[in-house]
Amino acid sequence: MSSTKKTDTMTETSTKIHNKNDKKRSLSKINNEEEESNDKTLISNTTITTSTAPTPITEDGQMPQKKFYRSRAHCNPLSHNNSFDYPRNPDRIDWSIDHYPNFVPTTTNTTTTTTTTTTDGDGDDNDDESTLVVPTVLDIGCGFGGLTIALSTLLPHETILGLEIRAKVTEYVRLRILACRTEDPGHYENCSVMRSNTMKFMPNLFHRGSLEKIFLCFPDPHFKKKNHPRRIVSERLLSEYAYFLKPNTGRLYTITDVEDLHKWHLEKCRPHPMFRELTEEECAKDPCVKAMYGETEEGKKVERAGAKKYYAVYERRERA
Repeated sequence: MSSTKKTDTMTETSTKIHNKNDKKRSLSKINNEEEESNDKTLISNTTITTSTAPTPITEDGQMPQKKFYRSRAHCNPLSHNNSFDYPRNPDRIDWSIDHYPNFVPTTTNTTTTTTTTTTDGDGDDNDDESTLVVPTVLDIGCGFGGLTIALSTLLPHETILGLEIRAKVTEYVRLRILACRTEDPGHYENCSVMRSNTMKFMPNLFHRGSLEKIFLCFPDPHFKKKNHPRRIVSERLLSEYAYFLKPNTGRLYTITDVEDLHKWHLEKCRPHPMFRELTEEECAKDPCVKAMYGETEEGKKVERAGAKKYYAVYERRERA
């Protein structure tokens, strides 16, 4: 082959290579421009989506949406040590300010007391003649407040207090009660909710013999043996419940859908010297048993699943 032909062939090959490289650069540039355009579009869409997203804020008086206040179902009560504000003693809390501002007790209402003893910072005791509104019915672990609100209409002369350890759920119940008061003026003034750890702070909140009823509905079963000290029913806690319940009339209500936990309740409550288990006939006459069985959100969920519920009621014995 002559040198001229070789040169022509090399020139053609070089030209093809350059053309291919130009095409690659051109395609790369087009792809980069498309990617930049897509990125700008994505950023623009993201901005639009963020600006139009619903804000989970509920004003007082409006019915809250549960989807914005859901929280973990389980909570370790022994790990919450410094998360709650609580008074040094029950005399230092005025329930009529934040919880029952418009509730008017009757002369026969057990939520009133005529004498209260307060302690000054100097350690001196002062006796003040006054009438106080205090909780008389506790819904411990009230969840989303179904039973707390139902008891408000079932027991209009009692003051109902739901106690819940989870902050978001407590706020939901608070807003729900305010919404019920707004929708039905003059009603639901005798119920409220408070965030607290019942296993630690009951002596700081309630007086001896001041409660008519305590409800323990569908508590956390804490299945593992090492977690049994977290259960809401134990020998120590039963003694506390007995201390706060009124002798001869105060009642402790328990219900669960876990049979093993129900057996645990029976094993702890039946031998306790300050409690007497009610018979089936006595339970049938108590309207609160029916409310406990069907008004809680957890109870309704159990019914939809076709599962069984186990309950028992215990009455506070007279002081020895």
